[in-house]
Amino acid sequence: MPKTVSLSWFILFIFGSKLLMRILLIGGGGREHAMAWRISQSPLCETLYIAPGNAGTALCGNNIDLEVLDFEKVAEFVVENKLDMVVVGPEEPLVRGMCDFFAEAPGLQHIKFVGPSAAGAMLEGSKAFAKAFMERHDIPTAAYRSFTEEQLDEGLEYIRKIIPPYVLKADGLAAGKGVVISNSSEEAERTLTEMLQGKLFGEASKKVVVEEFLDGREMSVFVITDGVNYKMLPSAKDYKRVGEHDTGPNTGGMGTVSPVPFADDKLMERIEERIIRPTIKGLREEAIPYCGFIFFGLMIVNGNPNVIEYNVRLGDPEAEAILPRIQSDFLELLHNCSTGQLKSYQVETLPQTALTLMLCSGGYPGVYETGLEIKGLEKESGYKLFYAGVKKQNGKYVTAGGRVIGITVLAAGIEEARKIVYDTASKIDFKGMYYRRDIGKDLLK
Repeated sequence: MPKTVSLSWFILFIFGSKLLMRILLIGGGGREHAMAWRISQSPLCETLYIAPGNAGTALCGNNIDLEVLDFEKVAEFVVENKLDMVVVGPEEPLVRGMCDFFAEAPGLQHIKFVGPSAAGAMLEGSKAFAKAFMERHDIPTAAYRSFTEEQLDEGLEYIRKIIPPYVLKADGLAAGKGVVISNSSEEAERTLTEMLQGKLFGEASKKVVVEEFLDGREMSVFVITDGVNYKMLPSAKDYKRVGEHDTGPNTGGMGTVSPVPFADDKLMERIEERIIRPTIKGLREEAIPYCGFIFFGLMIVNGNPNVIEYNVRLGDPEAEAILPRIQSDFLELLHNCSTGQLKSYQVETLPQTALTLMLCSGGYPGVYETGLEIKGLEKESGYKLFYAGVKKQNGKYVTAGGRVIGITVLAAGIEEARKIVYDTASKIDFKGMYYRRDIGKDLLK
């Protein structure tokens, strides 16, 4: 894993303790363990709190038992502990308006906040809003229509008119699982009915987006923006399906590889020109405040990028692969974003390949057991473990979620990374442990 190389030591030497920061990181998954790990490495970090955190973040800072959707309680903690910065990992607090609360509540305006406004978070909070935003700003995406329960008959008729396969997406937040791909009109009609009338994904499927299926190669691109300027972060390829060869239901992510081998300079220029710049420009034109990360889920069709989805935070497990490749001081990057100083900042990236493999509970993404002892967590050497669904109980590490541990390896290439990551996975064990054995294999072809 890389050592941080940046201007932060020089800045600290010149300005002394004035720039030491006390930070609250919101979240408790593998992404937040990766973020906490990088923040804690910075010489600018005086104290790091994580709410609620997990067994991994506890190794990097102080876990705090806070109800993160109770914004007043969060604000009280920030004020009482004289914190300087709040960084939000997951999407739900952003969609619910945590940024706006801190911007408007008396006595909180001095707190640096990394995460978009509720208006900006609608890019992820509503698939229909995101598609309409892309239409307004000529950003390439699949043809679509959205439907509510009252429009079910129109939705069924729309399905019958378009060519399979069909992509049905719950409009709201569904923890990365609200997308169903149907291969026949009968299956798609049944799924749309279950989503709208049967509330297949709860309140998230009160509205459903039905869109054309794009056949291509999937990848993810990430930027950090202060609302005016942006900086590109490493790209990644995520593996969403639970089964090998991309079979079975969608999950929160079974593994990821960074960088993406087929994303050459020409393709990245096209992505920046056709998608990233118009998105940042669109946010400015619509006066939507945005300070934080944007995750572009893309499908590359005949060399042309199309947006499948926006996320308003770092991906998980993508964060576990891209953050080890960012050589710059991560806290310094967050500080420059929150103070509108991204334009002159240089993000340095390591050339190595990062591969992350998720070890999951048997039965995930369906029903699974928790509280199972995890064995084989010896001292890391040549790899990094990011804890997702892990807690410490009676001195032992036990499972506490569907996705349990991410193993990340930095290596010269995918083949070497695969060898190390799967060798490491064979040494870790808990009852029912499951993982895909083909992460990155398709990229070797």
